[in-house]
Amino acid sequence: MNSYDNYGGDPSGALAGMMGAMGIVYLLIIAFFIFCWWRIFSKAGHSGWLSLLLLVPLVNLFVFLWFVFSEWPVQKQLRGAPKT
Repeated sequence: MNSYDNYGGDPSGALAGMMGAMGIVYLLIIAFFIFCWWRIFSKAGHSGWLSLLLLVPLVNLFVFLWFVFSEWPVQKQLRGAPKT
């Protein structure tokens, strides 16, 4: 007699369902953060495609540091704009 007989069956189906649901939620969270970073890169004047580099381990650290410490294209435009 197995220990899961008292619970009405094999719990692996429920566990697989929970893992599938968690996987979908995880993918939605990743998609949301990529969308947010895409918007941030675009507003800073960079290509939004740079946000996909944040999915690559270690590369994401270098992209983030480069983004933080480099001069953004928007800053170059504002510096060259005539003052009113």
